[in-house]
Amino acid sequence: MTAMTPGSNIPLPTAHVVVDVAAPVRLDVSGLLLTADGKVRSDDDFIFYNQPSGPGVSHRSGGGSAPDAIVVDTAALPPGIEKIVVTASPDAAGQTFEGIEPTATVRNAQDGSELATFTPPRLGTETALVIVEIYLRNGAWKVRAVGQGYANGLAGIATDFGVSVEEPAAPAPVPASAPPMPQAPPAPAADPRVAAPAAAAPPAAPAPAAAGRINLDKGRVSLRKNETVSLVKAGKPLLSQVKMGLGWEPAFRGKDIDLDASVIAYGPQRNHIDSCYFGKLSILGGAVKHSGDNLTGEGAGDDEVIVVDLGRIPAETTALVFTVNSFTGQKFTEVAKAYCRLIDAASGEELVRFDLTDAEPQTGVLMAKLIRQFSGEWEMTAVGDFVKSRTVRGMVKPGAQAL
Repeated sequence: MTAMTPGSNIPLPTAHVVVDVAAPVRLDVSGLLLTADGKVRSDDDFIFYNQPSGPGVSHRSGGGSAPDAIVVDTAALPPGIEKIVVTASPDAAGQTFEGIEPTATVRNAQDGSELATFTPPRLGTETALVIVEIYLRNGAWKVRAVGQGYANGLAGIATDFGVSVEEPAAPAPVPASAPPMPQAPPAPAADPRVAAPAAAAPPAAPAPAAAGRINLDKGRVSLRKNETVSLVKAGKPLLSQVKMGLGWEPAFRGKDIDLDASVIAYGPQRNHIDSCYFGKLSILGGAVKHSGDNLTGEGAGDDEVIVVDLGRIPAETTALVFTVNSFTGQKFTEVAKAYCRLIDAASGEELVRFDLTDAEPQTGVLMAKLIRQFSGEWEMTAVGDFVKSRTVRGMVKPGAQAL
């Protein structure tokens, strides 16, 4: 059984699998059948408790005593279906995933044996999640851990994948001269997970952009803690050289501050592959290079720069975590204006920036992480977590836990 991390994938050894999603609260679990363009063919491809079966995919209720599940038979999927997305949202209206992290378990449907588990980390205001995907690649079916959050519930997921979302019609205005009428009980709200609108209804307006699905199309992105940007521009993944610039200033005038920036490379099981820092300026065959140590932190601009050739990162490396630590023991309460920024190495254009706004009396901080998706593009997430460590070696375990 494999414990998966965001972006990791494994081959499916069987055509018939069950994905159940458990949490401390009751969840609504759904499945969507997607074509190569990432959309459903019609609303019939949205499988959930009120529409529990479709070709090759079905919903299985746990009845409140067991997790709900999506059952997939890849051999029975219609031609043209290349991906099954498994989603979940809390059953209670408006409840977020903060403090109730769900766990998806992929099982062999024949004997119930566990193939993989995945618990999306660091959830907060999300009210719906794409948890895992079962997808076709080069003639073979695989499962990928996703953990993509949406702040606008299952309606946001449904709209994103092309399902029509029926919205309650606005009440007709009452003429000013009309006498008061008895107020009828309010009509029940439409279920955001279903149903095709009536034939005469206009198409639903697009939902707001899903939380965490920002890309680079609108220019520089400024991230807050735990926010994510997809390194995709004009529909194409960014696979050229980028620079991660890290900078800081002393909080007290005239006092030097000696911090060390590093990047730690991990494999799909959070396994440590290598670390790049002032004592090892190049790793991964030269795909990651460090500019060298800055001993004072003084002056404008980046204090230390790490160059990453995204297109040359070896396949076995699926995540990079960028850290800053204080070898001499100075705390981050003695640091001002700490930040990291991602720069296009060719043009010098700043693509993404994260300014560290909080400070804790610790000697290390996890600044940001880059995670490779199964389709090849990279995502950058602002982390901003403080840890007790003065060396890159001590950052390896906290970095793995942040993935």
